[in-house]
Amino acid sequence: MDRKRKWVLSSGALLVIFLGRMTTALEVPLDPKVLEGLPQPPTITHQSPKDFIIDPRENILIYCEAKGKPHPSFSWTRNGTHFDVEKDSKVLMKPSSGTLVIDISGEKAEAYEGIYQCTARNEHGTAVSNNIFIRQSRSPLWSKERKEAIMVQVGVSLVLQCRPPAGLPPPIIFWMDNNFQRLPQNTRVSQALNGDLYFSNVLLDDTRNDYICYARFPHTQTIQQKQPITVKVLDMDAINETVAALYNYTNNLFVDSPSGERRPSFMAPLGRSSTQMALRGGVLELECIAEGLPTPEVSWYKESGDLPSSRMSFHNFQKTLKIADVMEADAGDYRCTAKNSLGSAHHTIKVNVKAAPFWISAPRNLILAPKETGILTCRVSGDPKPQIAWSVNGVPIENSPKDTSRKVEDDTVILSDVQTGSSAVYQCNASNEFGYLLANAFVNVLAEAPRVLTPPNNVYQVITNNPAFLDCASFGSPIPTITWFKDSQTSILNRDPYVIHNNGTLEINVAQSLNSGKYTCIASNNLGTRENHVYLEVKEPTRILAQPEYMVVQRNRKAVFECKVKHDPTLIPTMNWLKDNGELPDDERFLVDTDSLTINEVTEEDEGTYTCVMNTTLDQDSASAMLTVVEEPDPPTDLELTDQRERSVQLTWIPGDEHNSPTQKFLVQYEDLLHQAGVWHNLTEEEGTKTTAHLDLSPYAYYSFRVLAVNHVGFSQPSQPSRQYRTNPAAPDVNPTDVHGVGTEHNNLVISWKELTGLQSNGPGLQYKVNWRQKDVEEDWLSETVANASKYVVSGTPTFVPYEVKVQAVNDYGNGPAPEAVVGYSGEDVPMSAPESVQVLVQNGTLAEVHWEPVLTSMVRGRLQGYKVSYWRERSLHQAEAQQEEQQVLLFSGNRTDGRLPGLKPYSLYTLNIRVVNGKGEGPPSPNHNFETPEGVPGPPSFLRIKNTDMDSLTLEWGPPQDNNGRLTGYTLKYQPVNSSNELGPVEEMMFPANETTVILADLKYSTRYKFYFNAKTIKGSGPTITEEAVTIMDEAFIQQPIVDVFKVRPIGPAFTNVNSSVVGEEGAVISWEYFGPDKNVYVEYIVENSKEDWTKEFVNGSSGSQTHLIKGLKPGTSYRVRLVVKDHSEATIHSTEELVITLPEAMKSDQVDLATQGWFIGLMCAIALLILVLLIICFIKRNKGGKYPVKEKEDAHQDPEIQPMKDDDGTFGEYSDTEDHKPLKGSRTPSNGTVKRDDSDDSLVDYGEGGDGQFNEDGSFIGQYSGKKEKDTHEGNESSEAPSPVNAMNSFV
Repeated sequence: MDRKRKWVLSSGALLVIFLGRMTTALEVPLDPKVLEGLPQPPTITHQSPKDFIIDPRENILIYCEAKGKPHPSFSWTRNGTHFDVEKDSKVLMKPSSGTLVIDISGEKAEAYEGIYQCTARNEHGTAVSNNIFIRQSRSPLWSKERKEAIMVQVGVSLVLQCRPPAGLPPPIIFWMDNNFQRLPQNTRVSQALNGDLYFSNVLLDDTRNDYICYARFPHTQTIQQKQPITVKVLDMDAINETVAALYNYTNNLFVDSPSGERRPSFMAPLGRSSTQMALRGGVLELECIAEGLPTPEVSWYKESGDLPSSRMSFHNFQKTLKIADVMEADAGDYRCTAKNSLGSAHHTIKVNVKAAPFWISAPRNLILAPKETGILTCRVSGDPKPQIAWSVNGVPIENSPKDTSRKVEDDTVILSDVQTGSSAVYQCNASNEFGYLLANAFVNVLAEAPRVLTPPNNVYQVITNNPAFLDCASFGSPIPTITWFKDSQTSILNRDPYVIHNNGTLEINVAQSLNSGKYTCIASNNLGTRENHVYLEVKEPTRILAQPEYMVVQRNRKAVFECKVKHDPTLIPTMNWLKDNGELPDDERFLVDTDSLTINEVTEEDEGTYTCVMNTTLDQDSASAMLTVVEEPDPPTDLELTDQRERSVQLTWIPGDEHNSPTQKFLVQYEDLLHQAGVWHNLTEEEGTKTTAHLDLSPYAYYSFRVLAVNHVGFSQPSQPSRQYRTNPAAPDVNPTDVHGVGTEHNNLVISWKELTGLQSNGPGLQYKVNWRQKDVEEDWLSETVANASKYVVSGTPTFVPYEVKVQAVNDYGNGPAPEAVVGYSGEDVPMSAPESVQVLVQNGTLAEVHWEPVLTSMVRGRLQGYKVSYWRERSLHQAEAQQEEQQVLLFSGNRTDGRLPGLKPYSLYTLNIRVVNGKGEGPPSPNHNFETPEGVPGPPSFLRIKNTDMDSLTLEWGPPQDNNGRLTGYTLKYQPVNSSNELGPVEEMMFPANETTVILADLKYSTRYKFYFNAKTIKGSGPTITEEAVTIMDEAFIQQPIVDVFKVRPIGPAFTNVNSSVVGEEGAVISWEYFGPDKNVYVEYIVENSKEDWTKEFVNGSSGSQTHLIKGLKPGTSYRVRLVVKDHSEATIHSTEELVITLPEAMKSDQVDLATQGWFIGLMCAIALLILVLLIICFIKRNKGGKYPVKEKEDAHQDPEIQPMKDDDGTFGEYSDTEDHKPLKGSRTPSNGTVKRDDSDDSLVDYGEGGDGQFNEDGSFIGQYSGKKEKDTHEGNESSEAPSPVNAMNSFV
């Protein structure tokens, strides 16, 4: 089945997508062609607000617009009674509208105040508007009052009351002075929400006579002014006490509060707590104003939660907390805290949140076909809970005629089995003490055949990977069902990539080119069917492939911005270039090409951001880049030499123009006209912000200086040279460097040095005084003076003897400083003797240690480089004739006496010799020494083939290992079936002698997959396992001669490298290694050497990288064989290292008393033996009575061999795994290639030689670097073990 048929039912099938009965809002379409002859109940489309405050200077305009078919007529009520518009000449109703225009010229607006409601009706129903409360705006005058001066003492609090006249709406309050300038406000002086002006404490500067409160009435745009208030602030410490008493007695105007510093207290609100109510959706304003000295700071927090940070704000210097869009969660206790240096005060405001009615789900218009059922819901909420009242055509539903098809249930009206002619408008009114909601919803009972409203043959274009929307607007009653077809034959399912919306629109989530084509939408109901065709074109997106890049261009050079674009070939692109989001300059230097912008001879004015914009009719893409115009700085000028001294001078300069790129540094250069005329040398560098440099000079030089400036563009031209500055000659300051003494022949010493430059000579007549003497010998220095030379040869020296040498500079004005002596050696000669007492200790089949006696220093006759061990494999011990292999060489650096030979082949005869090496060459070799390596485990069999596959049998063929590594003792074959869910069946095992190479397996299950495991054995154990899979055939019809396939064995590299060991104390050893395999089941195994016991196993960390493990509890004076292994989930070994031999030192003798000879210990052992004997007798009696222990029952209950772990020396086969070579074959009858582990002895010898990556550790052992491919992950299997039964333990003594 192709991809298309996955979602196509059939070529002629139709899948109708039912959109369900519409109980949501559905407007009758306004298309005149559709409206013709289509009835519709009235719908209010526009009305004035519920609370309508009018300006008495303008005519009153009360809106009431409605639609319907036929067009509705309008009427009004005023204060609950009919308002006869025609009887009032001042009132006009607009034609075809219910909007009232009331002319109040010559009339008082108060006459038309009241509650108005509009009614729109036609033969299909009646809709009503909200109650519109008409009120005239008012801006009353301030009542006249006589204001006396307010006298207060410095430091006290003060409140200036405003008390504006009540207006409609309330006025906006602000304080100003006589000059109409707002009075400054701050944390000390601020205006409260009620308009009063609060002083937390007064200052002498607060004295003034023009504190004026203004009230602005927004509707009438009038401002009322209160009488000015005079405030006089007195300093009681500066006036006579009598005068103060007189003021207190006559005016009683002084506040009793203290004028000195004091803790805060609240001026508004008063007390410790208050209550405030807020309406949901409104604005909550909480205010706390405190007095005190110093002026308090106010802070807020909510006691039972966090403040709503996204909706809150602080005003009036933190004294007002404002929360917008109040929610129920905003209820709670809000604490404001006023704090100054003397203390704090707190006030808690308890906020209660109420709610006027608000919609949860307003009733929606219904268009129903006859006999259909519809539901009107009026879901509201509020606090207190709103009361819901239903009306029909403006009449309370309880007063309307009975209708058996209508059922009212609180906020729901259910209409069932509606009839033609039962159209009506329903009103839902929800109210509580804080307001009301009124909604009209009509029920229009229609029987109309479908009409498709979307114009035919529309072409939709969309960009690839964008959503596409194909419209199919329709109308009909019953509601038409919309079905979409593609290319006139494919019905579209409502699933990816298509979505059919309730309004019939077809959405393609991610449009692709294959979605292009012709689409047909069909609208159908029981009265008919209509169809419409549209077309979709999916275009390739416009993309900028090569964006313009940031450019730094030097002045007068060319800047090129590339903008290569890919677009749909059917769309016409337009490329525009912008500079700083504006048009490009009108300049012929700007050249716009199809995919680039070139600016020739750029100037600094061309700097900016350039944007290429590629537009098509469907999309656009843009990219921007900046242009920076730079240039090398101009050279510095006006060089001047000041502060002139014998060996220093100060240079100053004036920087040149930086050319839009800051100077990073200045480079000072000099020319020595005496020694190197015309050659300039760098002398020093200074930061780009400096213009002076202190220059240290040398004697005997003719200096000229110049300066270069550097910015990120480059170097400036050099400045003009300074005037010449000469220094006087002097004795040398330094001696030659790089002094060495090295012999080139066995009887000479070459003394070399680096000559001084002309500037370093400090004067004329430069020579070198060479001194030498034999080290550690009491003799005088020998010397020779040479000129224009860099070496001197001393002849007749003994071979390789240390010398002290030194070289001193001398000129006509004296000697240089006393030189340091350097130790060198006369020439070397080749060594005269070979290492002796060569011994080889074979560690295992792949590793041996070689030991020797070092050559005497006098016989080395040079610098000892190390010892070179040459070894080669003569033959395998299987072979009688020698087959000598390529010689291997390892160099052990330094004065070594032993080394390790890795990478040996087991069961082989080797020969080696040793030479000492110095800087001159190699000495004579030691006599050849032969040694043999023991047997090891064999390599993997060379191949495993499966032939003659039958219904219940097959033939296996194999080849012997390429590396026997010993005498083969036989082969082991294990195999098990694999079911369809990749679970492994029981394991069968077979042994074969070493001379067999084939076997026929019979009694197999037909049509079954088998997995085979095969390895070879020597006396040392089993080698790596190779695996194959095969499937027995199903029946005779499928029998055919199988193709013989040779399965190659994939070599697996060692996962361990740098395996080393060291002894810790008398009972421990540390094993270190580097692991690079993916498997995590890593163990350290060890066994006493020459023991037949099982290996002891300890789990270690399987992480990659360097690891160490401490083996504890070993026996002193005992040798152990240790190895690292990696096991798979069935405990089969998949990696193993060579065995290391660790010998622990003998235990140190001590004066401790042997416990075995102590009387108390002997008595304790006797008591324990007696107790055990009594327990044995009791157990024996119970056993003879037939007692059966629970543990024995459990052991008897778990005798299923399939769930017992299957262990073997060669590995364990458990749960089938799909990793590595256990990958199941899906339907294939051809076995997969097997995977085997490479022989552990396949080490890289280059890692052990000189110049490789090998290293030597502190005890002289070599740390090799193994390499190889990593094994794939295997999973750790589970082993279970039962604690031994106490009864079984007792039986073991019987």
